Amino acid sequence: MSCDKGFNPMRWDCAKRGCFNAIKRPKIELLADCLPGRIAFSDVDAIVEVCGNLLLIEWKDHQRLSTGQRVLFERLTRLCPATVLVVEGDAETMAVYSVGGFFRGEAWEAEADDLDGLRRRVEAWRDWALAHPALSATRDN
Repeated sequence: MSCDKGFNPMRWDCAKRGCFNAIKRPKIELLADCLPGRIAFSDVDAIVEVCGNLLLIEWKDHQRLSTGQRVLFERLTRLCPATVLVVEGDAETMAVYSVGGFFRGEAWEAEADDLDGLRRRVEAWRDWALAHPALSATRDN
């Protein structure tokens, strides 16, 4: 299986329909006062599930995470069968500069990388997820 074909191309035409973020992004800040203290919602740039395992991608133009995001990713990967890749790059050009992440509650430092390296990491995660299903073949409903 190769990553050479995508199944979810961007279909939004900003020239015809306006800025996607202004029109379609939920205004999650309107829910901030529903949470305790200074806790805020975080968005995730990409998420996928394979055999009950989750892969989240957080794309940044730098490798600095807020304290809240760091705590979220540490706890999420400790509590769930989840892996988080933190990608530093240019989303417009898809240039990747480094990739770090979280697995089983532990962070690993970012390493220099490129788009091909990120693709290899996603493929390796896919192979691992297929070999280590987090869900049984039968479900209790």
